Amino acid sequence: MRHTNTPRTARRITGWLGGCALGLWLLAGAAQAQSLPVSVSASGNHAEAAITLPGLPGTPLAEVLLDFQDASGLSPSSLGVSAKLVSLSDADLLARLPDLDLTRLQTALPVLITIQPPRYGGLSFHGTGRAEIHTHALPYAAGSRLRLFKAPLGGAFYDITDEIAPGSVRARGTYGGFSQFLILADVRPTGLVIAAKVQRLRDRVDLLPWSERAGFDALLDDIEDALAIDDYAAALNATDGLRERAQTRAGVYLADQWRATRSHRNHAGELIAGAATLRFSIAFLRDHGP
Repeated sequence: MRHTNTPRTARRITGWLGGCALGLWLLAGAAQAQSLPVSVSASGNHAEAAITLPGLPGTPLAEVLLDFQDASGLSPSSLGVSAKLVSLSDADLLARLPDLDLTRLQTALPVLITIQPPRYGGLSFHGTGRAEIHTHALPYAAGSRLRLFKAPLGGAFYDITDEIAPGSVRARGTYGGFSQFLILADVRPTGLVIAAKVQRLRDRVDLLPWSERAGFDALLDDIEDALAIDDYAAALNATDGLRERAQTRAGVYLADQWRATRSHRNHAGELIAGAATLRFSIAFLRDHGP
């Protein structure tokens, strides 16, 4: 008899079991800000966190993978990772979403992940980091509307997605800092999403030294002009130009370090992250329409 319990099949079964277990928790009303066990490992510029349900340590509900461009002091304790199940009717949380009707918590994964490094834990990094939330609780489909959202503690969530990949779902995004993450279904018109991302970049440019603003504003103008005539190639080229400009000027003309002490502004990292997620949305509009 041929064995079919390959590692991939085993992961699918594990994910299915985790989804069933989560469903039972929800039906039992246990999702009211229920803290979840988190196991964290870290080495060099990479860290991983496995999120499980209480009593099911071998059944990962989600995994968080963090990769840094240039980290210092990275350790499990310096990251400050926690996770909790949240209620789908939590008014305070829902008020933090961009659109109550069009950005939706997922019943299969109502998990809020917080990465809040302790102020004196010693963590710092230059440039950007990349986050991936991997889960078998959500199905993957081409053109998926699942997105990775990020927010400051207690603040408004915004889309940082730069890739949605299979396996079952791997939601990836680039960041210049932390702290809270959700996977949401975002059915807002893509044009509105792009406009919000452009505005967020303009707000970041307004924080730069005067001598640095004009070059970035000109690139943002080029992006909007290209999108106005559906010239996606030109819009993507200008977006890549913005990212490359931030990378080139990082560390000399633009601050590019994040520290747990919150004493530094990572302007370059935030611009690079903003360009990465903007590129994702422009390409999505080109490939899938509004």
